[in-house]
Amino acid sequence: MLRDTRLPEPLYNNRAKSFGYWAMTIAIKRVYEPASRQDGTRVLVDRLWPRGLTKENAAVDEWLRDLAPSNDLRRWYHARPNQWDTFRKKYLKELAQPACEVDLSRLYELAGNSKRLTLLFASKMATHNNASVLQELLQGRRKPPTGTGPAAGYGMRKRQAAVRRR
Repeated sequence: MLRDTRLPEPLYNNRAKSFGYWAMTIAIKRVYEPASRQDGTRVLVDRLWPRGLTKENAAVDEWLRDLAPSNDLRRWYHARPNQWDTFRKKYLKELAQPACEVDLSRLYELAGNSKRLTLLFASKMATHNNASVLQELLQGRRKPPTGTGPAAGYGMRKRQAAVRRR
């Protein structure tokens, strides 16, 4: 009997296949864990540099600090770790803000250019952190915030060109 080895379709982002994200692996890892060859491109997604860690030991390829939750949201969640769903919703709203657009586009670009992407975080909570929300977003399991993603750059350039023509 043959088993179906195809990966399941993403729930929201069906365009992921056309942009090259489908065959890529996205992992999350604590920045304090030693780097390995299997990590691929290592991206730190925390606002603050990890305490007691040098840049050489971290082996970070890119630091996208504007993708981290705001200080207020980070402090709010630290005081209420049992409210994960509320944190995730608030964090996705923050990612939809124009301040995150450049770094979010860069993250999608890094995801498209590498076979493996590792999102690094400093939190002690391995499953409930901002890197896991970004991982879900890149894998297409979460609906991306409006105006983000790989196609957003095309739409933005198109709008800018229309403004210049006026």
